[in-house]
Amino acid sequence: MTAKLTSTPTGAAAAPPQPGPDPKRPGEAVFRGLATGAGILILVILVLVASFLLIQGGPALFADPAKLATQGYGEFVSWVLPFAFGTVWAALLALLIAVPVAIGIALFISHYAPRRLAQPLGYLIDLLAAVPSVVFGLWGSVVLAPAMLPLFTTLNTHLGFIPLFAGQVSGTGRTILTVAVVLATMILPIITSLCREVFLQAPRLHEEAALALGATRWEMIKMAVFPFARPGIIAAVMLGLGRALGETMAVTMVLSGSRNITLELLTSQNPNTIAATIAQNFAEAFGLKTSQLIAAGLVLFLITLAVNSIARWIVSRRAEYSGAN
Repeated sequence: MTAKLTSTPTGAAAAPPQPGPDPKRPGEAVFRGLATGAGILILVILVLVASFLLIQGGPALFADPAKLATQGYGEFVSWVLPFAFGTVWAALLALLIAVPVAIGIALFISHYAPRRLAQPLGYLIDLLAAVPSVVFGLWGSVVLAPAMLPLFTTLNTHLGFIPLFAGQVSGTGRTILTVAVVLATMILPIITSLCREVFLQAPRLHEEAALALGATRWEMIKMAVFPFARPGIIAAVMLGLGRALGETMAVTMVLSGSRNITLELLTSQNPNTIAATIAQNFAEAFGLKTSQLIAAGLVLFLITLAVNSIARWIVSRRAEYSGAN
């Protein structure tokens, strides 16, 4: 009796089995269908939002400049450019303030604070994320803006030769630097919470190995925690940036912006943001002005989409680099 032998061609690898729904476990098929449907629904919603903004803002986007001039409107690009600059500028300033503080707080909670202190502090940070933006706006306009006036005067007196602190100091304190501090306070809990969770997921064996080799706690964090957590930190920062780009009420209540493109932080001639401009003018807008504001919303949508796309690209590149090493 001989056994029948089968062989595969030289150099050809056997194809791996393709995963598929197990008929004995219908829950997998249901979950897969729900997950696929949710992903498709998100894409459909994004397409519908973009289509609405494009259709409703089309009259302002594609209108004849001569017709716009006769109705008292300027070209759309020249009109929206200062607001787009103000949106990005305020968000970047908020990131510069919030990211170092958030990473420091997350490290303190995850690696330095005793358990009895770390848990309540984590709850407080999470609770800060639940505060409505209108409360931050009231705090920024009533409390923070007057309190920052002495700091603005000092910066202008001693560092006025730097373009950022040049110009006539605002008498109300409602400047883009004040808005940046308010936005930094708003995005702080988001970045802190995500960074804390990423730091806690760092491989414990790597940390113990670094400490066993004689590294200090800070050296262990640099060698074992930060390389592992870098994609998560980038994702947290980008999520905070997305929140800062789209914030409306806090900016509207604090900043009385203009249409100037300037880097000065202490003057009243600050560029306004797109979201605040829409909130301040949409109630009284009609006709072509409404289309202009909706088209500005399309610009903000594209800015936010670009930020999130760049974040996903950076995270995926870091993941590929880590996997290759």
